Amino acid sequence: MELQIETNELLDRLPPHLQQYIKPQNYEQYTPVNQAVWRYVMRKNVDYLSKVAHESYVEGLRKTGISIDTIPSMYGMNRILKEIGWAAVAVDGFIPPNAFMEFQAYKVLVIASDIRQLENIEYTPAPDIIHEGAGHAPIIASPDYAEYLRRFGEIGAKAISSAHDIEMYEAVRELSILKEAEGISQALIDAAEARVLELQKKKVAPSEISLIRNLHWWTVEYGMVGTLANPKIYGAGLLSSIGESAWCMKDAVKKIPYSIEAAYRDFDITKPQPQLYVTPDFAYLQEVLEEFANTMAVRKGGWRGLKKLIESKQLGTIELSTGLQVSGQFTRMIQNEDNEVVYFETEGETALSYREKEVIGHGVSRHSNGFRSPLGKLKGINLAIENMGPRDLQAYNFYDGKPIAFEFESGITVEGLNVTGMRNLGGKLMLIQFTDCTVRYKDELLFSREMGDFDMAVGKEIVSAFAGAADYLSFDLAPHIRSTETIRKALSAKESALNSMYQKVREIRAGNPTLERTNKERDQLEEIANTLRLNHAEDWLLALEIYELTTSEAILQHLTNLKIQRPKVSHLIDDGLALIEKQVKFQTR
Repeated sequence: MELQIETNELLDRLPPHLQQYIKPQNYEQYTPVNQAVWRYVMRKNVDYLSKVAHESYVEGLRKTGISIDTIPSMYGMNRILKEIGWAAVAVDGFIPPNAFMEFQAYKVLVIASDIRQLENIEYTPAPDIIHEGAGHAPIIASPDYAEYLRRFGEIGAKAISSAHDIEMYEAVRELSILKEAEGISQALIDAAEARVLELQKKKVAPSEISLIRNLHWWTVEYGMVGTLANPKIYGAGLLSSIGESAWCMKDAVKKIPYSIEAAYRDFDITKPQPQLYVTPDFAYLQEVLEEFANTMAVRKGGWRGLKKLIESKQLGTIELSTGLQVSGQFTRMIQNEDNEVVYFETEGETALSYREKEVIGHGVSRHSNGFRSPLGKLKGINLAIENMGPRDLQAYNFYDGKPIAFEFESGITVEGLNVTGMRNLGGKLMLIQFTDCTVRYKDELLFSREMGDFDMAVGKEIVSAFAGAADYLSFDLAPHIRSTETIRKALSAKESALNSMYQKVREIRAGNPTLERTNKERDQLEEIANTLRLNHAEDWLLALEIYELTTSEAILQHLTNLKIQRPKVSHLIDDGLALIEKQVKFQTR
């Protein structure tokens, strides 16, 4: 049966290159054990986070339709998120950083639909529905924070990455998949961890995407708000981790006033964070974001911006002073003695745009073999080409259908037949077409007649450079081919039997939510408890759920024994027992 993707108006507006990442949630894949993991984490979090999280968290759970007892469905979340102007989609684990940011710009939460395994109940490096649904979703009920998230996505989507970033993304994705998959050998996990560590140790200049990813980590994922003496949690990584949400409040975790310096502090996703940043309020997050954006190539342009695009070896865009945008894979630039860009080249499919819309007739079909153009002012002429009106052009012999030869201040010469020009909405000349043309620089032939028509971009300088295409419809950006896919293992007979017991306990609780159990229910629960002790003696979570419904001394003794046998989960058992004690007191008032 083909699975359907629940949608709403926001999702319908997503461009194809983002829609390719959306997967059906496949709610049937969640096992009763998965549901129990969700319930334990949510009960623990709501009880604890109501004291230490930002005030919008608990209210946000209600507004976003997230249940404590049941893993949320995309349909239910989208129906309610629509009321606050957002949407949610399910994806398969990590997606590329720029795509993740762009989803945010469209006010869409990306939710990894898988859920952590029971053995990773406190924390997982892999994105999962607990992290995304219970961490990110509730906080967007705060309008100030929701706008920060949207604006962050808008700016982050333009950040230029490096080849090293792509390697790191693939390595982290593989590690997260292996750590959450069942039946994977430790040798494979160790090799994946070693690969991540090897890449982390490489001495590379930080790219824009790596710096803005740091800001994202220290705010959206691990941010705190308030004062250093009394901070509250709002970061999704903290809100979704029952271990770190408690750990982060300890004095051992250094609290630092949030500033742009956070962009230059790296993080390790496999370990608890030794320090965290505290913002005074959500409005201040926007101030720092704008401060960082002012350092990015999207606002500064110039040779540094173009250099970043060349080094990224990925699709990017430059915008000239005339507003003309050139999108493609940039491979070369020539600079003058003042480091100004006087010539650039792309290779492969290239498109020209103006105000994020492709210029008619200048898509990838015309520029399938790249694009190249000189920039700057003409030699001996004070008036920039872009500012020349029709009479100025005639004065300098720019006649349509007439041959012309001219030289730029850089020494680049152009000689050919002037065909026509194209102006922007402000009347500035932004493109001139030549035929039978040659372009030279010193002794090098940059363009020859045999290469066809020469379309010369007009502009004094590069005012902006950013990742991706100006008009996403210019390029076929789908499908994206991942090197790794989430591993899903079929349940063994023993695991299926255990899940059946979890399901039966779940049904008994749903059918009778009171503390009073019927004799039939007590008999059923006692039978399940006996089978659990006999065949699944190491399982602690189902034992807790049975104790919650029966307060049986025999089950309590079993849990006490488990704490001794499995000291690593003893604190989880204690926390569960404490929650049950609170519940009993509340219901017997």
